[in-house]
Amino acid sequence: MKPYSVTADGIRLAIRLTPRASRDGIDGIGQDADGRSVLRIRLTAPPVEGAANQAMIDFLAEILSVRKKDIAIRSGETGRLKILEIAGKPDVLAARLDDLI
Repeated sequence: MKPYSVTADGIRLAIRLTPRASRDGIDGIGQDADGRSVLRIRLTAPPVEGAANQAMIDFLAEILSVRKKDIAIRSGETGRLKILEIAGKPDVLAARLDDLI
């Protein structure tokens, strides 16, 4: 099962973020408590004053080749589990995510 779904103007991506990691990177696909798929991401940024959220947006913008302003956190700003909406061509974004995973 994939951690994203295609929407009319992009994709909706479920993430489990681990801040204060030893490196930045993708750790594959995991599951949340309800059994839904999430993309596991580790970042060195601390979870202080939005630093980890901004680092996550910066990281995803770079690896998906989208603008930072095209990534919006829809839920989970203060938690580890987050739902993001990424604007762009859905088929292109889905292909890039599939290549990364």
